[in-house]
Amino acid sequence: MSLALCCLSHSPLMEYVRPRADVRDRVDRALASARAFVEDFDPDLVVIFAPDHYNGFFYDMMPPFCVGARAHAIGDFGTPEGPLSIDREAALALTEAVLAAGVDTTLSEDMVVDHGFSQPLDLLFGGIDARPVVPVFVNSVAEPLAPVRRIRALGEAIGHAATGLGRRVLVVGSGGLSHDPPVPRMAEADTAEKVARLIANRNPTDEARAARQARTIAAAEAFARGESEMHPLNPDWDNLVLDVLGDPARRTETDDWTNAWFAEQAGNSAHEVRTWIAAHAALSTAGPYRVTSRFYEPVEAWIAGFAVTTAVTV
Repeated sequence: MSLALCCLSHSPLMEYVRPRADVRDRVDRALASARAFVEDFDPDLVVIFAPDHYNGFFYDMMPPFCVGARAHAIGDFGTPEGPLSIDREAALALTEAVLAAGVDTTLSEDMVVDHGFSQPLDLLFGGIDARPVVPVFVNSVAEPLAPVRRIRALGEAIGHAATGLGRRVLVVGSGGLSHDPPVPRMAEADTAEKVARLIANRNPTDEARAARQARTIAAAEAFARGESEMHPLNPDWDNLVLDVLGDPARRTETDDWTNAWFAEQAGNSAHEVRTWIAAHAALSTAGPYRVTSRFYEPVEAWIAGFAVTTAVTV
């Protein structure tokens, strides 16, 4: 029985907008180090906490959390498309354990995931079906959002259950850090069409998906040129998050972080750090942990405070 952790930012722009060559080289080295860490740990189960960007989860029924017993990726922004290799027995066991711990979650027999899940799996394992996986959706976009302390409770419930499986489990947190890309918000939806897309836009046309991708790429290019009104990246906030989560003695400080503070400091999509909080909480249930690698780079071309960390129990 053992647990290990890898948390990393994701960006749909990684293959579409080029940062400076030295920046991309540093990111690539950090990802290569994470892949080596994962390969050395050799997990036989991956539990991945990730968000969605109105591709699989919508306001017609928006849960705070959802465990996938079956799941497939849509293949947005050039990421892999197709079914994930779900460990169904583990997914059901984790769901039951989370509910027994007093944390409300839903279960999906047909989870639709986007680059938030598929990109980190592809970056770490070379595919979305390379290892048995349990996907855990954490709502990080659609307001109202659960208080942050409930994210830690979710992670701890998952962690306790995972340690009882008698397996080598890698917990992955996908998302963040500071960033504020053009993800729609219900509070800002000013037409009936925009509202409808947030409520149940599960099967957009290829043309609509391509248009959305083009808008995101254009927004990133403008942001990199300094011609955008989007919230700037916040390296100070990003490094505070890394400091707190990297120190087992401090990680419960996140209970005092408010949703408003996330957005004020680091942009509306900084809420994706919830996945990191859940992953570190899960790891903590196996005992004290130490960070084995930490990388951070503000990458304006990807609209992301980009980070990659790994950790093991001690």
